[in-house]
Amino acid sequence: MSSVHDSMMAAGHRTAEAAAAPQQPAHGGSMRRQLPEILVGLSLIAAPFVLPHVGMSPDLLTRILIWGLFGLGFDLLFGYTGLLSFGQAAFYGTGGFVTAYLLTADLVPNMLIALLIGMVVAAVAGLVIGYLTLRRTGIYFAMSTLAFGEMFYFLENSSFKEYTGGENGIAGVPPPHLSLGFVDFNISSGWPMYWFVAIFFFVGYLIARRIVRSPFGAVLKAIRGNPKRAMALGHSIQSYKLTVFVVAAAYGGLAGGLLGLFQSYMPPDAFALDTSAQLVIQTVMGGAGTLLGPLLGATIWLYLYEGLQQVGNLGPYWKLILGIVFVVLVTVFRHGVAGAILDFVRMRRGRLPADIDAGASAKVSSELAIVPPLASSRPGTPVLEARGITKQYGGLKAVSDVDFSLREGELHGVIGPNGAGKSTFFAMLAGELPTTAGKVYFRGQEITGVGVTAVCQLGMSKSYQINQLFEQLTVRQNAMIPVLARSRGKFRSDMLRGLHSEALDEQVNAAIALVGLSHHADTLVSEMSYGEKRRLEIGLALATGANVLLFDEPLAGLGPEERVLVVSLLKSIRKGRSMVIVEHDMDAMFELAERITVLYEGSKLAEGTPDEIRQDTSVQAAYLGGVDDHEFA
Repeated sequence: MSSVHDSMMAAGHRTAEAAAAPQQPAHGGSMRRQLPEILVGLSLIAAPFVLPHVGMSPDLLTRILIWGLFGLGFDLLFGYTGLLSFGQAAFYGTGGFVTAYLLTADLVPNMLIALLIGMVVAAVAGLVIGYLTLRRTGIYFAMSTLAFGEMFYFLENSSFKEYTGGENGIAGVPPPHLSLGFVDFNISSGWPMYWFVAIFFFVGYLIARRIVRSPFGAVLKAIRGNPKRAMALGHSIQSYKLTVFVVAAAYGGLAGGLLGLFQSYMPPDAFALDTSAQLVIQTVMGGAGTLLGPLLGATIWLYLYEGLQQVGNLGPYWKLILGIVFVVLVTVFRHGVAGAILDFVRMRRGRLPADIDAGASAKVSSELAIVPPLASSRPGTPVLEARGITKQYGGLKAVSDVDFSLREGELHGVIGPNGAGKSTFFAMLAGELPTTAGKVYFRGQEITGVGVTAVCQLGMSKSYQINQLFEQLTVRQNAMIPVLARSRGKFRSDMLRGLHSEALDEQVNAAIALVGLSHHADTLVSEMSYGEKRRLEIGLALATGANVLLFDEPLAGLGPEERVLVVSLLKSIRKGRSMVIVEHDMDAMFELAERITVLYEGSKLAEGTPDEIRQDTSVQAAYLGGVDDHEFA
């Protein structure tokens, strides 16, 4: 055990030394974070002077920017949240046709207000469609969005053709006109239109980048990586999904409105499935999850499309050629063109991922904060109580009429052979599974059926038998997800707020130090050993600040040295917490637990102190196989 203690202390000393080391000036860190925005701005300024030399006209560049703006919203949805939608054309067309109709019918003479109304209407459509489709996941969600996209295309050509022009679209959309009171701007086609659209794209990029680097954006990445764990750590993932869906719809609506202004015509194919398909292709080709990927993808796609049309013999085969280019690019560049560029830059510079602020994470709190017990709980009330809980699947009872109670400050063990119902019982305690019968109480408050997110927010968290981590995030980013849930609640739409704060960073680093992973804080979880992942699994539950912890086989799959380390960790976190542990390691269970409950064939077989369980003949017969006392040591 002394070696374990030394290991923990060494990790703490390393972190303390890092805190004492000279830090980079805050100004330098700020400049580094803003460098992509500066580069994008300079690229937009330089494009008219450079790209015409490779055959790019101002109209082509403007069209690329419109698709890039459309893609920014889709990238937030797909690249950062993992939600693949095939119905984005519905919002693109809605925003475009509403804007065009308002301007051509002289209902709204102000072009900017018409654009805003079109964007808002698209966002409202996104709210309705998102509410209906986000009840499903995976391919079912994607197919649902596809269905809604086709419905909007049908409505545009039938029920609403009086307003949309049906197959003819809306012609005669007036060119953009800006009036500042003392001066008027009539924006004509060509380079003036490019600069007009470039401003919208740059503002859209700044907002999207702020969203990605905000607490809201951090939760989006967690949902993409492991929605089940994000929910278990206290986040209302449905609220986050719906919000980003609406944001993506708003981006699409704005891009559609700009398309009508750019062309002086709103085409009916804005609603077509082909529009949604091109958006997906361009985003994947350019690099999902990079923000600039859709712009690069649109550049490649539209540049080749326009160029191929001018080559007489190749014109009829442009789709085939573009398909081959797409396959080659996604095969060679696994994360798209933009992803490959970013990977190369990071490899050359050896720097942290762009959304990690190492300077902000130098301080370490001496102790991880614990959520105080519910004020409404009465003295003497069990911390966690199950009364006759049962889980039945058809004719099979996985758990049958089990009573259970956890006392304040107690470490209570749950054992049983394979198939005894331990995992099902544990999932019902944590709020992951509803009970068929019976009720669960947390500090006297019934929590039956409230869900794992609400249970976590009350102050009870769980670790999993099979690691449920955010593999493509760093250790620090993993620990940040539960800390954000504790500080912000189930949901908060703080999309433009900075991610780091002193209090948040202290809690993140305290959680990492508590499980001895400070020296791996900026390591991707996918690159860590299994034993380190098991400790991080425990660390995520700790980082919620929960005062009641449920550990599902924390020693599963560990070697002897790691087992000793984790047992030492479990002992060290006892203060201020009540714990339930399911475990097969009898030596560890008898060493750790004050009381043990034995499950057998879904029912409670016995309960008592470790010594009582050792000597219980029914337990020995059913689970321990009648081994002698000395064989447990």
